[in-house]
Parts: sequence; C-alpha cells; structure tokens
Amino acid sequence: MKLLTKELKRKLPGFNIARHEAVAVAKFFTPWSNWTWYAAEYDPATRTFWGLVDGFGKEYGCFSLDELEQVRGPHGLRIERDLYFEPTPLKELE
Repeated sequence: MKLLTKELKRKLPGFNIARHEAVAVAKFFTPWSNWTWYAAEYDPATRTFWGLVDGFGKEYGCFSLDELEQVRGPHGLRIERDLYFEPTPLKELE
C-alpha cells in the first residue's frame, strides 16, 4: 500500500501553519501494535510529516515518510494507511 498518494500530498499543507488549528489529513498505523501517526503537515523536500504520534504516549512532532515505509513487523507486515480516515482536528485526537 502506498502511504502517501498524490491526492494526500495535495491536501497536506507545508510546515509552519498555525499549529493550534492543525487538522490531521492522514492516519498511519502498525497493524501488529498500538502505534499510530496522524499527519497534519508535510515537507516534500525532506519527506517529513508533522503531527501527532500515539505510541508509548501521545506527543506532537516530526516523523519521516522514508522511515514509515521501511518499518517491518512480524511476518513482514508494514505500516498501513487508514483508508477510511476522515480529516480530524488534532485537538480531538489528543
């Protein structure tokens, strides 16, 4: 599964928007654990997202598309994109 489609890339704003109003446009998750990444911004030059990461705890920060694509879980499972995720303000995901 392609994590970042052309359509998603068009929907994601660049870095440095008013982050207190940020909206998650994409949700990525590990099907074998509880880690989830909500992408609200994207920098195509560095292939880096900014958003909310929910793993051991919830925190805002940057995460790399390249790293998400390289992760392999048990039996070769990969990080997936939630195909049914609707854009949601990050404040509602905290």
